[in-house]
Amino acid sequence: MKFSVSALLTVLSFTSTVHAAPPRPQLKVTAYIISADLDPAATKLTATAQVTFTALEDLTTPTFELNNGLALTSVTDSSRHTLTSERLTPQNAVRFTLQTPIAKGTTTTWNFAYSGVLTGSETSPVEGIKLAAIADPISILLYPGRWFPMSQTGLYTDRFTAEMHIRVPSDERVVASGPTGTPHSVAGTAGAKQTQYDFDWTKPGFPGTVVAGKFLPPQRVDNFNIYTLDAHKSGALDFAQTAAKEFEYMSSLFGPAQLGDAVGRMQIVELPDDSVSASWAPGIAAIAGNRIVDHNSARLLANTIAHQWFGSEISPATLNDAWITNGMSRYAELMYVEDSSGKTAFQNAINDVSAGALAYDTEPLSTLGRLDPFSPQFQSMTLEKGAMIFHMLRWEMGDEVFQKFLRNVLSDYTDKSVRTRDLEQIAEAQSQLQLSPFFAQWVSGTGAPQFNDKYTVYRLGNNKGFRTVGAIAQDLDLFRMPVELRIETDGKTETRRVDVSGTDSQYSVETFGRPRRITIDPQSWLLKSTPDLAVRVAVLRGQQLVAQGDLTGALVEYQKALDSNKISSLASYRIGEIFFQQRNYQSAANSFRDALRGDGDPRWVEVWSHIEIGRIYDVTGQRERAVTEYRQAVQTNDNTQGAVNEARNLMTHPYTREQASN
Repeated sequence: MKFSVSALLTVLSFTSTVHAAPPRPQLKVTAYIISADLDPAATKLTATAQVTFTALEDLTTPTFELNNGLALTSVTDSSRHTLTSERLTPQNAVRFTLQTPIAKGTTTTWNFAYSGVLTGSETSPVEGIKLAAIADPISILLYPGRWFPMSQTGLYTDRFTAEMHIRVPSDERVVASGPTGTPHSVAGTAGAKQTQYDFDWTKPGFPGTVVAGKFLPPQRVDNFNIYTLDAHKSGALDFAQTAAKEFEYMSSLFGPAQLGDAVGRMQIVELPDDSVSASWAPGIAAIAGNRIVDHNSARLLANTIAHQWFGSEISPATLNDAWITNGMSRYAELMYVEDSSGKTAFQNAINDVSAGALAYDTEPLSTLGRLDPFSPQFQSMTLEKGAMIFHMLRWEMGDEVFQKFLRNVLSDYTDKSVRTRDLEQIAEAQSQLQLSPFFAQWVSGTGAPQFNDKYTVYRLGNNKGFRTVGAIAQDLDLFRMPVELRIETDGKTETRRVDVSGTDSQYSVETFGRPRRITIDPQSWLLKSTPDLAVRVAVLRGQQLVAQGDLTGALVEYQKALDSNKISSLASYRIGEIFFQQRNYQSAANSFRDALRGDGDPRWVEVWSHIEIGRIYDVTGQRERAVTEYRQAVQTNDNTQGAVNEARNLMTHPYTREQASN
């Protein structure tokens, strides 16, 4: 079962590649006019692009990123002089050497003509991930796929306008950002009839994604159109209804989204299953087809929709500020979980996000711009730690002030980029709190406190109850934040807010009933180190190593989790998965049984361990024992990730496995 600790996939998948420090910004692209022909039969893109950019320094060797699968046919400057270039394959870029430099501050327009075969991940700027491919039945040209010339340092930071004219076979539909005119027939390059779609996004943003395919006429729910292939039409309506609920909730929190469509409508469009799970563009949520029919994709969808505000409406000034938009998109997703599924589901999600926040917490968020934005560290830090920063800000400010703060950020920086210092200034102005220590700790620093509590209980005279005098100890000398205490007594349970500063903070609490238990931060408002979290962190690292094909490294991480908690059901289950993948069936069965005998956290481990043991019995020719395991899985009544449905299917259709290849 491919069920992650956080029960979701990130908006863009990642690899482990880490780049050197990014080059200094040379230029800033501000506008495109793109004309493109998509030929699925030949898997070919043919395009022209008028690129308007401003020189940020005196330019002698301007460089543009462009997918390695695309070759330049011609490039001319604003005076129609032909320019020559060289391909920089390791950088997915082309470089020009100019006889006459472009002076700093000059804005000019170049005309690019280019074409090439785009079949998937082979030429992708992100190793192993399909971001640009011309294919039947779906072609994708995602913004990070660099299918048009881009600044080397502008990914998700340089905002631009885009007018696009996309031609496809007459049986295809096209989805892109911005108002669209009526599609019309044109003559193709080989004489065949094509259909041209025209789009115009006139506000600075990131309208660089195009998805085309043999989609059915869109199904409509409220302000959503959803485009799917026939194979996934059965789940389209329910999926769009979920999207409408999520969009309505986020609009109530953040204000209206700037969709750009003439009638204010969002577009949901299907992606190929072998591409990323999800991607976004202004007015667009692009989701893999298998996730559209999956009933457990609400969080993935919520995260994607949240980027209409955090990513599209406002964007990071640099990748050092990417935690703002990535983190708040993740936290908006969690806030929807809280609203739709309740506090318990929200609390569980926060615990999982905390693990992601600490999985790679070795350098500050404020310096992550030197990393590949698709690396595990960049993803975990900006998404998960970013979300926890907003969660902690909410605790410091209170719900009402926190929501006003978010709206102020969006209104003050609409169609603009935002820096960490801008966010800090708005947070302080809105809350009237001095938050410099907060941002210094969580954005410019690393690590999380590990709390300990020492206290003594005194009986007060005259039947007045009890006084508890204690101290909260933690290991970060500069830490300063309010912390919640929950005091469980013989009578009612009470809470107190204690200002913790430094390694040792005193408190005194009076209660009528005798205190029986005191818990620090019971609702997990703070990012903190705990033994349970150490297990989750190790398991998360292991899962990411499995995704990269490093099974040996993953086993090492899972063993670390067992060293922290010898009865961790989750760690045992993950070890069982690896042994099963390696066809070491006896060891796999032992690990899945250890998972059943463990601490039962998380709950879904029980149902899926029975299913996996049943599969082992099936592949080893013990059908009767397999059916017994599937029956026990059904009896748990836990349908996480469709477990009960899968078990019932396996009761009637024995599990089979492909022969191992050498």
